[in-house]
Amino acid sequence: MIDDLRALEDWATPLLSKLTAPKRRALARKIGIALRRMQAERIASQRNPDGTAYEPRKTTNARLQKGRIRRTMFEKLRATRHLRVEAEDDGVAVGFFGRTARIARVHHEGLRDLVQPGGPTYQYPARGLLSMNDAERDLVKDMLLQHLAT
Repeated sequence: MIDDLRALEDWATPLLSKLTAPKRRALARKIGIALRRMQAERIASQRNPDGTAYEPRKTTNARLQKGRIRRTMFEKLRATRHLRVEAEDDGVAVGFFGRTARIARVHHEGLRDLVQPGGPTYQYPARGLLSMNDAERDLVKDMLLQHLAT
């Protein structure tokens, strides 16, 4: 995947160098918002970047009771408040920042973490939250070419 991103960067760099800094930043923001939307849709459908389904949640007594826990996995994490876009003249970053980043990393990599402060630990299964797939790389290429054509 790193090689694919490097190839995309090598392809886009000469094209982007022809734009002024404010136009590059505006394009980066536009691309970042589109990528964030795609990532949030994929997380909402509970799919890993390769298209496989997330491993289901562990069933607990609280989840079996009617009306207790209603949220789907990562419902709050995929909100715009947590899944942020940071655009600059030389690039764009879509991801989680701060405390949210630590929580997302635990789930993305499948690490062991506390369930609640002072509570038991749990080995979370790996559930890919953020990644670039072919559709997203094509989106970036298309948006860049469309912006340069205008």
